[in-house]
Amino acid sequence: MSTKVTKQLVNPQSIAVIGASNDVYKPGGAILRNILEGGFKGQVYVVNPKEDEIQGIKCCKNVRDLPNVDLAVLAIAAKFTEEAVQVLSEDKNTKAFIIISAGFGEESHEGKELENRLVAQIEKHGGCLIGPNCTGVFTPYHHAIFSKPFPKSSSKGVDFITGSGATGCFIMDIGMQQGLHFNHCWAVGNSAQLGIEDILEYHDEVFNESSSKVIIMYIENIKKPLKLLKHAQSLAKKGVKIAAVKAGCSEAGSRAASSHTGALASSDVAVDALFKKAGIVRCSGREELCTVASIFTYPRFEGDNMAIITHAGGPAVMLTDSLSKAGLNVPHIEGKKADELLSKLFAGSSVANPIDILATGTPEQLSDVIDACNNDFDNIDAMCVIFGTPGLTPIFDAYRVLNEKMKTTKKSVFPILPSTMVAAAEVKEFVEMGNTYFPDETVFGNAVARIVATPNPAVDDDVVKIDVDKVREIISRCDNGYLDVKILNELLDAAGIKHAEDISTDDVEVAVKFANRVGYPLVMKVVGPVHKSDVGGVSLNVKDEAAVRTEFERLIHIKDTYAVQCYPMLFGTEIFIGAMREPLFGHQVLCGLGGIFIEVLKDIQSGLAPIGIKEAKTMIKALKGYKIIQGVRGQEAVNEEMYADQIARVSALVEAAPEIAEMDLNPLLGSAKAVVAVDARIRIDKNI
Repeated sequence: MSTKVTKQLVNPQSIAVIGASNDVYKPGGAILRNILEGGFKGQVYVVNPKEDEIQGIKCCKNVRDLPNVDLAVLAIAAKFTEEAVQVLSEDKNTKAFIIISAGFGEESHEGKELENRLVAQIEKHGGCLIGPNCTGVFTPYHHAIFSKPFPKSSSKGVDFITGSGATGCFIMDIGMQQGLHFNHCWAVGNSAQLGIEDILEYHDEVFNESSSKVIIMYIENIKKPLKLLKHAQSLAKKGVKIAAVKAGCSEAGSRAASSHTGALASSDVAVDALFKKAGIVRCSGREELCTVASIFTYPRFEGDNMAIITHAGGPAVMLTDSLSKAGLNVPHIEGKKADELLSKLFAGSSVANPIDILATGTPEQLSDVIDACNNDFDNIDAMCVIFGTPGLTPIFDAYRVLNEKMKTTKKSVFPILPSTMVAAAEVKEFVEMGNTYFPDETVFGNAVARIVATPNPAVDDDVVKIDVDKVREIISRCDNGYLDVKILNELLDAAGIKHAEDISTDDVEVAVKFANRVGYPLVMKVVGPVHKSDVGGVSLNVKDEAAVRTEFERLIHIKDTYAVQCYPMLFGTEIFIGAMREPLFGHQVLCGLGGIFIEVLKDIQSGLAPIGIKEAKTMIKALKGYKIIQGVRGQEAVNEEMYADQIARVSALVEAAPEIAEMDLNPLLGSAKAVVAVDARIRIDKNI
């Protein structure tokens, strides 16, 4: 299937609005108005069998009356679209379509079949389709979209891709109020042909120095995750920053599964892993998305030290809290230069940081503080200025000072302007000067936290090598279902995954012979039941032959048990590695603290295979329990190099054997000298 954006969609020489109207409160009327008011320089045609002239343009009664046209926008009932598309694609050389109409795959099976026929017809003639069931598209060349007000297109703005037209309107509404500019907006609707991933591919392929450096997305469905990953990573290498909201992430979407990994892994965990690997900042909602996008439009500041400049104590405290939670510093300011600055402020002011100039602080004092942070304090990397008003006096002068300093200081200045109603005129002027602002300090702080917590796109140049031929030979001998211990250990050995020497047997004499050879104490476990601890199927610290015989007899008679596994009792911190095959996404690999608490604490990190050593280390360090990995209260630390190596080897194994549906290494025992799996389960499903 062709899913390429055509030049006729982005920069057409002619546009026909099918179903145009003089009523600008109808989609066909609103789109025509926006095309005309947006300054489209090409030829505009309109079609409506009931009109002679629409918004000053002579009207065609039928699409057959049109000349050749590059882009057709259809705002007609779904049942009439098929004939119109056929005529336009076959007789009018139309290579781009935007179908606004609803009544397709979102409503019924018949509607979906109609969608499919439209796509086939359009692709047959080398065209592309946005929609159906969408609000339209605007680019720097045209505004074929029915929402209003629409932003003026600017290459300094963001490129916006949305799976929901209405949500897209709401996001632009927030962004425009805060001064955010837009360059492109793509509302893909049902994504019958072109989806979010395809639009991202387009921006990657046409990127140049004049392209927007920020892309934001609202996503409801990810249909081509690997394509999304590829082009997000490519754009990141070109200096583009990407943020997205992925809706539909409730726990109700997580499926029940028989392994620890299955209980922890979900489509939403896979989305998290995808976004981290791609370097996409995942946002929780519209406000946060617009705030992250606005932060992205500022020069990136190096360092972790923020000055908070304020004339109101409460917001400064809340911002300090949110920045601190993000791992940023609000460092104490002191010394001769601080004393000099304090002397310029009113009595009762503070420069300790937050820098409080009091409610009576003047624009001149605000200027002095910004200059001092910019020039005199080396422990400050950027500034947040909180400045509102209770309405006693206008604050135009303060915002003009802020505007000037934002354009001239070498350090970034983030304006937080909370009085959006009381100081509406002042805020409006500030935005008209070309600025973006932040209305809420906590939303700003949380957005900074999202950015800080998002790693750079992963580079898979340090993946480990395993014996792929041996893995494939072993898999060829496997049936669907859980592997028995012997063949499972063969697979682990082929991948270089360390595991305890063990046996599984239904003969007590074999167990005794093994125990006497490897030494005591011993661990004995049932083979068969999934959750061994739940059925009393684990015996630890088995110290002698008599205990082996006693425990063997008890374990072998537990329901569903067909053998008993025995291995030397090892010591270390219990950790976990798992893998889960996710439809469309491939395998996600998970790590975290292991043992019986894994499903309670759910302290896990996940990544999409392939995962190299560096990405594995990033996953380990992101665990909430990372200090346990490092060793606390006298506990021996886990060897992180070995742990990362084992994560990378699990990734390599599932890459070599995509038939692995689920895999648990839980627990592994980690110490300074070794990371060894003491229990493992692998389920094979060759129905892929």
